[in-house]
Amino acid sequence: MRDLIARLATLRRFDLAQHCHAGMPHYPTHPPYARSLTKLHGDFVLENGASSAADAISLGTHTGTHIDALCHFSCGGRLHGGGEVAGQQDWTDGIAQHGAETMPLFLQRGVLLDVAGLWDDSPLEESAGIDSALLERAESAAGVRLDQGDIALVRTGWGRYWSDPRRFVNELRLPGVTLDGARWLSQRGVAAVGSDTLAFERLPSPLMEVHVHLLVEAGVHILECLALEALSAARIREFVFVASPLKLDGATGSPLRPYALAE
Repeated sequence: MRDLIARLATLRRFDLAQHCHAGMPHYPTHPPYARSLTKLHGDFVLENGASSAADAISLGTHTGTHIDALCHFSCGGRLHGGGEVAGQQDWTDGIAQHGAETMPLFLQRGVLLDVAGLWDDSPLEESAGIDSALLERAESAAGVRLDQGDIALVRTGWGRYWSDPRRFVNELRLPGVTLDGARWLSQRGVAAVGSDTLAFERLPSPLMEVHVHLLVEAGVHILECLALEALSAARIREFVFVASPLKLDGATGSPLRPYALAE
């Protein structure tokens, strides 16, 4: 065990979560983030002079860096695997099948598909669609091949706009993966995909075809609002991906604190 801990201590750690702060970007149909102190130092003081402060937070399960549970989308009234959503959802209890509590600890190989890095490293244009050809180019540039159970993270460069919410949201005109690209990813057998944008797929997307394909048809989780700039700058393309969703019974997603560990 000590040898394992010593080995892990030598790895470089990249925090892939964006900071949570008042006014941060969020998808307009999901609740924003809010935090406030509920108890100040000095409100209650112990005999030795010690006191504590505390907070309350509020956010949607798809606000900030997060992961989509498979029950986030349905199609034709059915969830992934064919289960009928009717009778399985309740305002209080959530969704009985594929809720956030069913998502595992993710501890597996991650691959950065650095699409923005294929050119001059500038963020992609808002209308850019990332199809299978672009993903193959990024995979080739990474020097690795996606395999069964991998985590594929797609960098568009839009993570640079996180501190500018209006630019990051951009009235929901965003670069992202197309349906062709999503099918290429699912055919590789990935366990999850993610990006540094608000919605993973290119927006606007009237039918949300990429979410339907990945979550409903293929059973592939989606991560959004990742911080990928430091990983790209270090030229890390293959790494150990570590993340654990919260056990939110019946929830359609969960906030996430993902890391990349690399030699």
